[in-house]
Amino acid sequence: QVRVLESGGGLAQAGGSLRLSCKASGLSFEDYAMAWFRQAPGKEREGVSSIDWRGEDTYTVDSVKGRFTISRGDAKNTVYLQMNRLKPEDTAMYYCAADRVYRYGRVESTDFRYWGQGTQVTVSS
Repeated sequence: QVRVLESGGGLAQAGGSLRLSCKASGLSFEDYAMAWFRQAPGKEREGVSSIDWRGEDTYTVDSVKGRFTISRGDAKNTVYLQMNRLKPEDTAMYYCAADRVYRYGRVESTDFRYWGQGTQVTVSS
């Protein structure tokens, strides 16, 4: 059974940092692309960042480019999202997703079968 579990969310001040972690189990982690999505109240789910199976290619949405960095630690079956210079508009529930599909230049939620429950990120001004 595939499980995806996020952690690391919380409350931060604008300009601060948080690091999200996502541990996947029940799959061959090195064969799976990983991604982070977020959804703010009243808004659609947005693809934030993704990373390919080998960690050689990443995608990051323009609104967080230069502030957020995705990485993966295959030895720990974990993907990370380092979030720096946080802004109030980054406030959302952040979800981790896993699947074998990786798209260059974009990330689509419909490509991912396995999802975590989400971790809340709240940024105060």
